Amino acid sequence: MTTARDLALVTLGLPPDRPVEQGDLSLVLAGAEALDLLESGALTLDGDRMVPGLRVTTGDRLLDQALASLVRREPYETVGDWLWRRGARLAAAYAEDLERAGLIVPPRGIGFWSRFTRTAPADSPERRRAEERRASGEPVLAALTAFLRTGDASSDDCRSLDGDAANAVLAAVGDAVTELEAVRLCRDVEGSAFDNIWRG
Repeated sequence: MTTARDLALVTLGLPPDRPVEQGDLSLVLAGAEALDLLESGALTLDGDRMVPGLRVTTGDRLLDQALASLVRREPYETVGDWLWRRGARLAAAYAEDLERAGLIVPPRGIGFWSRFTRTAPADSPERRRAEERRASGEPVLAALTAFLRTGDASSDDCRSLDGDAANAVLAAVGDAVTELEAVRLCRDVEGSAFDNIWRG
């Protein structure tokens, strides 16, 4: 199991009164993949540029896709740009993959949101391992889940990670989630203004 899969399973286990935005989850899952690739040695950072290493097989289909998606020519891609590109519909891809593997109970409804608001992970060793990792306060998973709860990780979570590269990825994830929230707020304000014009 990868950090991204653990994150998806933990998110599925959140109570219904703590819904997670699909876009936020997609960005954070992309960040989790980047951290897994860093840990495996398949990726290094040069400043904020993602420098791919040798093409290896990780044993995880989606993580292999993440590795294959890295830009392999200079000046390489920034972490932020990669999060937005790789993160497109990534939450749905993980939901579908977990369902295919029998790790989540198939939703009764249809559509992505039914997967993350009306279902729960199946009782499995993978789910128990992900929950144990979350409950232990493991720094990487704690920092990633903090973005989903509040839109920003605590400074303690970020400081507890080893390595400048890992912290650079977390900073980029935080920036991306904050930017997405700003876009949502702007749309809400514009929508309210439009409604007020029609009411007037």
